[in-house]
Amino acid sequence: MRVVAVPGNERERVGELSRLASPFEVAEALGLPKPTPEQAAVVAAPTAPALVVAGAGAGKTETMAARVVYLVANGFVTPDRVLGLTFTRKAARQLSDRVRARLRRLGGSSLLDDLDPSGERRASVLTTEPVILTYHAYAGRLVGEHGLRLPVEPGVRLLTETAAWQLAHRVVSTWTEDIDTDKVPATVTGYLLALAGELGEHLVEPTALRKHAEWLATVVESAPKAPRQRDALPEKLKDIIGAQRLRVNLLPLLEAYQARKRREAAMDFADQMSLAARLASEHPEVVRGERERYGAVLLDEYQDTGHAQRVLLRSLFGRGEPMSVTSVGDPAQAIYGWRGASAANLPRFVHDFPPARKYGLLTSFRNPPEVLTLANAVSAPLRAAGLDVEELRARPGAGPGDVRMGLFTDIRAELDWMADTVAAQWEAHLDSSDEPPTAAVLVRRRADMAGIAAVLRERGLPVEVVGLGGLLDEPEVRDLTSALRVLVDPLAGTAAARLLTGSRWRVAAVDLAALWQRARELAGAPSRQSVADNPLAVIADALPGEHAEQAGLADALDDPGDPTAYSAEGYRRIRRLGAELSALRRRLDQPLPELVADVERTLLLDIEAMARPGGVGRAHLDAFADVVADFAAASPSATLPALLDYLYTAEHAEDGLEPGEVEVAENRVQVLTMHSAKGLEWHIVALPHVVKDVFPGRKKTSCWLKAVAELPADLRGDAEDLPKLRIPGGSNRKEVEEALDRHADDFEDRRLVEERRLLYVALTRSEHSLLVSGHWWAETGDKPKGPSAFLTELRDAVLAADHPPADLVHWAPQPEEDEPNPLASQTKSADWPADPLGKRRAAVAEGAELVLAALERLRTATADTPPASPAATPAAVNPAVTPAVAAIPAATAQSGVAAQLPPEPEQPDDLPPEPEADYDVPPDLSPDHDLPLEPTSEYDDLPPEPPEDYTEGDPADQPGDPADSDDPADLPAEPDHLPDDQADPPHDPADVLDEPDGSAEDPEGWARDVDVLLAERAAAADRRERVVLPEHLSVSQLVELAADPDLLARRLRRPLPFPPNPLARRGTAFHTWLEQRFGASRLLDLDELPGAADEGASPDTELGRLQEAFLASRWADRTPHDVEVPFEAEIEGLSVRGRMDAVFADPDGGWTVVDWKTGAVPDEERMPALSVQLAAYRLAWAALAKTPVERVRAAFHYVRHDHTLRPADLLDADGLRALIRSVPS
Repeated sequence: MRVVAVPGNERERVGELSRLASPFEVAEALGLPKPTPEQAAVVAAPTAPALVVAGAGAGKTETMAARVVYLVANGFVTPDRVLGLTFTRKAARQLSDRVRARLRRLGGSSLLDDLDPSGERRASVLTTEPVILTYHAYAGRLVGEHGLRLPVEPGVRLLTETAAWQLAHRVVSTWTEDIDTDKVPATVTGYLLALAGELGEHLVEPTALRKHAEWLATVVESAPKAPRQRDALPEKLKDIIGAQRLRVNLLPLLEAYQARKRREAAMDFADQMSLAARLASEHPEVVRGERERYGAVLLDEYQDTGHAQRVLLRSLFGRGEPMSVTSVGDPAQAIYGWRGASAANLPRFVHDFPPARKYGLLTSFRNPPEVLTLANAVSAPLRAAGLDVEELRARPGAGPGDVRMGLFTDIRAELDWMADTVAAQWEAHLDSSDEPPTAAVLVRRRADMAGIAAVLRERGLPVEVVGLGGLLDEPEVRDLTSALRVLVDPLAGTAAARLLTGSRWRVAAVDLAALWQRARELAGAPSRQSVADNPLAVIADALPGEHAEQAGLADALDDPGDPTAYSAEGYRRIRRLGAELSALRRRLDQPLPELVADVERTLLLDIEAMARPGGVGRAHLDAFADVVADFAAASPSATLPALLDYLYTAEHAEDGLEPGEVEVAENRVQVLTMHSAKGLEWHIVALPHVVKDVFPGRKKTSCWLKAVAELPADLRGDAEDLPKLRIPGGSNRKEVEEALDRHADDFEDRRLVEERRLLYVALTRSEHSLLVSGHWWAETGDKPKGPSAFLTELRDAVLAADHPPADLVHWAPQPEEDEPNPLASQTKSADWPADPLGKRRAAVAEGAELVLAALERLRTATADTPPASPAATPAAVNPAVTPAVAAIPAATAQSGVAAQLPPEPEQPDDLPPEPEADYDVPPDLSPDHDLPLEPTSEYDDLPPEPPEDYTEGDPADQPGDPADSDDPADLPAEPDHLPDDQADPPHDPADVLDEPDGSAEDPEGWARDVDVLLAERAAAADRRERVVLPEHLSVSQLVELAADPDLLARRLRRPLPFPPNPLARRGTAFHTWLEQRFGASRLLDLDELPGAADEGASPDTELGRLQEAFLASRWADRTPHDVEVPFEAEIEGLSVRGRMDAVFADPDGGWTVVDWKTGAVPDEERMPALSVQLAAYRLAWAALAKTPVERVRAAFHYVRHDHTLRPADLLDADGLRALIRSVPS
């Protein structure tokens, strides 16, 4: 211990002279690593405002947690008087977990005995917890407690982003007045929400916005023309005036949106923060209450706060007597200015919270020295411009990184290099550690995600495209959304063409052209092209320029017209697809989640997705289903058109619907935007396309002057830090235009600064490997791009270093001045219809051979085993084999599997080929690729299987023209002929074992398929699930682990919510009553709610009998030492959490931990698993009480039966470790 003089107001708390434990002593007592001198200075800072500039990977979360423990241990605050605020729920959870874990260690340490012999601090540590929330959650709590002062009605509902979008969309869609715009409702909805958010964030009234917009429009419009200027306004000025007029026209919509929220007793996030700021700035009694409630405040990521948050926090904690407010942030990572954050808030902290002192955390524990060299080179211009932050430095003993950089001739070469390098590093890491590395490709534009994901998948890497915008580009999700769009929009030509030409239907060019010709006939439009003369040119008309008065491909699917206009197979497929869509339209009244699942099943997209390697297709469909479920949950009356508009916004708004909180995945390469990557880290990070006009992006043509949804700079809360618009009075039109241009240029300079900060963030995500690359030629364009200023700076830093931090693997020379784009001049082609197996054909064929060989072995084994009795059938010999297995004809590798797979496109067809043609197709023909497609009318694949509810009959038995019928049963029958090379080889009937049904009655081979499925199920039953354990386990999960490890593994692998269970332990009224009786009530963690720890609990209706039974028990007369004791223990590298119901002190000096059970007494078979709960409690209390585990007893008390059960031979620490190691992995 050390005796120190305590400065300032700390003396009032702990006296003129007080014994304080240093940060190093606290860390030692808690068994934690020793803090660095930088960290120790922050941890032991006086209880006054402090600004901590924490660089990327500098351990700020650990330092904030240590600061809380230091303040609590030395008696400055109790845990419940600590407030921590951060931006995301994930960050709040991480900080909360870290703080709680350290406080629990503190509560069990002997340090508190030395610092506070009275035991008061230990009692506060064991019975209270800090409050750690997101900024918005804290604002919501303030509004909930004090909203009536504004007034805001209590119980107001907070709208999620999705729910707010839906409500705004309903307002826009039902608006009857003219707002003088040609924008679609989805775009106007985006404008409305963004403008409402800006007004709320900067505390601006709509009247002020209207006044400013009308002033600027008048100034520009009325300025006299300069000499030699035309009478007409330049287009640039017309656009600026138009933006101001549209802003004014949106204000009635904004008022209607606000009124709709009031009627529905709802508010959005912008409302929540602006109302909280008003409460703090206008009501002193709110300020007094919060300052009395909290004695220490932590503000995380302060550089990302906006104006309303600044007003809120400054009003609450920055005025009056200085208090312990620790603000942590990094000005070099201020990248969210586009969504309202003010980078100036961090340096302003010292003025808003006087007398603040500054500290620095500049040692990176994440990045290797090579990465930091490049990051510091990127941030150097920021420091030169006055950014108050020093260079980051690597931790002592940091290992070397692997940094590679290159500039390539074209984008294809760049992506090939990037994908090959990531794949090689992935495999190398897998070979060396048996675990895949974490890896990410960070992009500046969402439009680049699909191409990057494709090249990575070609290398066999598992890929996750993060975010809804990227998810919509995935093939199976694109197919699903195309089908949804066709269901409600007959003019969705591109969506319909995607379905028709996709891997299931594969409609040939000549039939697609005929279908479009039919659509024109239905619309009454004259034919401009002959299908026979130029089918692809006819198809091209199907996509662009459809108008409301026209019919589309969807109409033609319902009524394809004359069958002779199509090939026989093409007509059959068109009718089948039309029938499926018609059936789905009849079911459009389903709730959205059910409808989407119905479409997925009907179109067989679920089966197609499961065929993709690694199950990634199924994962994408599940992720999309979650999006739809969230959208539907936000409004039970949500419609399919509204959902499609929502998806349109997500897809087309570059900064629109963000992916939310992103988690690092350990078993795939993640592709995500640089903004989404903030706060995360990966072993391998790739930054492609660091080229001109991409990163940094091309110069914006305007700022708020033309951006309708942005507030004018003069109205923003941070206006003092923004460029000023100065238009002298009496200016002519030319002078006004020049002033507006200068203002826009100033904003462009600010944008480039934020882009530089974004590059700094992207570089510092790497823990080991970093790839940075660019290219000269893009896929399109006649001008080369070349390295951006950022890539050039990074290369210069490498060349200038004595020890180059990166390997310049390639640096392509600049193309000649008049050199054409080699990619744009290349003819692109593809097979149409596309081979559904693509590059996987050889692998699938090999797999099919293996399946047939396995079936042959089963057949042979069954044939060689003579039945001993009627019961000894093949199924009896092997449960995975049914009698149908014996009917499988001999299949060997020599016989091949060509008859079982769709043939390759080059194989002959059963239909006569169409005459060859060479057509030029407009580039917008293909929904996915801007490539001309080779025409073919061949249907060389096997006919697709019909949906379950589809019935077919013999055309000879059906009266009339099948084209005139809407009944799927009236459609032409599927052809029963196959090419000779696809027919099953003849076999001798003697080769077929006798069976009751006979193979002749199963010509489609259903029994054969059933046998394969049964064999697969049997194999699955013998296979243990492989699972990666989470960082935290609850005691309930430990019980489940002991009872059924495989079940727990499956639940961890695919978590599903527990059904509502009124019998769960924490949900019973009995436990609530008992807590009140013992005088304790604490908050719960989510993982302490439902589970196996108390299954079979009595329903709450038996509360009276349970109370009577407890009062009659011997436990009613005993007073517990502590109740509802939370704990967190580390076992085998995992954190195990739980909460003990009650702890009693025994007369012999020992302890008894009791868990109340309201269910039935279990049988003996279940006791070993249930006893794991008591074993964990026993070990946890021994650690907390610093007593030998032998002096701690544990028991279940079954209240209803007044029966106390004390299991013998409870597991010790080694036993629990062995239990955890038993999880299949």
